[in-house]
Amino acid sequence: MQPIRLVAGILTVGVWTLLSRVMGFARDILIAAYLGAGPVAEAFVVAFSLPNMFRRFFAEGAFNMAFVPMFSKKLEGGENPEAFARDAFSGLAAVLILVSLIAIPAMPWLVLAMAGGFAADARFDLTVVYGRWAFIYILFISLTALLSGVLNASGRFAAAAAAPVLLNLILVVALVLADAGLIGPIAGLGSEAGAGFEGLDYGAALIAGVVVAGIAQMAVLWVATARAGFRIVPHRPKFTPELKRLAIIAAPAALAGGVVQVNLLIGRQVASFFDGAIVWLSMADRLYQLPLGVVGIAIGVVLLPDLSRRLRAADTAGGRYAFNRATEISLMLTVPAAVALVVIPVPLVSVLFERGAFTAEDTAATAAALAIYGLGLPAFVLQKVLQPLFFAREDTRRPFYYALASMGVNAVLAIGLAPLIGFLAAAIGTTCAAWAMVVLLWRGSRRMGEAATLDARLTRRTLRIGAAALLMGAVIYGGQLLLADLLFGGRERYLALLALIGLGIVSYFGIGRLIGALSLGEIRAAVRRQR
Repeated sequence: MQPIRLVAGILTVGVWTLLSRVMGFARDILIAAYLGAGPVAEAFVVAFSLPNMFRRFFAEGAFNMAFVPMFSKKLEGGENPEAFARDAFSGLAAVLILVSLIAIPAMPWLVLAMAGGFAADARFDLTVVYGRWAFIYILFISLTALLSGVLNASGRFAAAAAAPVLLNLILVVALVLADAGLIGPIAGLGSEAGAGFEGLDYGAALIAGVVVAGIAQMAVLWVATARAGFRIVPHRPKFTPELKRLAIIAAPAALAGGVVQVNLLIGRQVASFFDGAIVWLSMADRLYQLPLGVVGIAIGVVLLPDLSRRLRAADTAGGRYAFNRATEISLMLTVPAAVALVVIPVPLVSVLFERGAFTAEDTAATAAALAIYGLGLPAFVLQKVLQPLFFAREDTRRPFYYALASMGVNAVLAIGLAPLIGFLAAAIGTTCAAWAMVVLLWRGSRRMGEAATLDARLTRRTLRIGAAALLMGAVIYGGQLLLADLLFGGRERYLALLALIGLGIVSYFGIGRLIGALSLGEIRAAVRRQR
């Protein structure tokens, strides 16, 4: 992959991820307005996190990190990767069906593991019902992740990046239909377990929408994969030597993915003992996930197959260039985003979510968590850049050990600080664990030789990016003071927030251009290449 194609691939994934995140905001704005931080919203957040946790564990976190390098090397070496993809697809489907057959009856225990604070009230029964329906989603979305790996490895990023838009679009439509009275409390979807709770019709619409979205996403990706020349038709699973090697490589990554999910469990467990905290953390998570998804996930998706192909071709210099430019783009876009989340969290949360059932108290709590997550945003993104250095070499063991260490940091801080500062301990633990993971990944990559070293251009621009972001932070802080009456007023608050964001963008890129922190020409060239 040429440098411009690398940047163009990142932009392709980033643009579609941005659209998905925008639709996700629309979804969360509706959830906040209709349900606030109430019990139905908390039950949905926990229930929906279950299939997402297992999806990241089996597909995105472990299986794909082992599958993509193997598939990429077969493709680069002129071998036939289609049979390998079919075997992997069938094997993953068999494992997922087995896991689902075990997990659905065991849902009460899974809910306790996710949110022990629910055990003492009626949220527990509602979450169990929602969780059983939402778990159907895991089969479809995990297989979708594998199909995405096939497309990404072959340099086709658009369809895989566009598929997540469907989930949020379908959930938005479901909520609108529920608000219009076209979807009411559905028998079997919590109408009995949540008797007495307000908003059960919205909860039922959300859970039903999750199942429909899973089917739709897999259908879209299956068609796109077939059009790309790979007919991934499932068959009776066979444990071939290649699948055995895939399992051996994936096992440490699965354990590492499990550690990451344990980190999330720790935070959610802490939050479950504070009324409304699960929703506050979830809304804050959605906001910092916007730059993380647009930049970090996009770079991780594009960089892993690119590095795998370069290693296969013994292109060490090209691998180093790709790694440095990916790091540069990550810092260029996420450092200013992190500064903004720390400096203006209250206007962001207030304008986006404070309406209907979501109160000023909810805004204050969510903004505090958002500022803490903002401090960790560069670390979350840098992980996406550093991990492919290991996975492209089929080294999944060391990231597992590093993840274990970061889990220890998270557990000590989140559990230890909770009695002192409440639910914010979960956000502090997550942020500090992310930075610990980056330090360990960086130290581990020092053994990889030239391909993992920083070049002079990256070192020079990193300092300037930091300076430009801090100056931008001062500008938007002043802008926040000047626009305070408008930001917390009526309908004009939307325009005021857009003006504040625009001021931040213009000041950052203007200052960055003046001090040599940015190279807009390369981005423009990539955009032209993408078109």
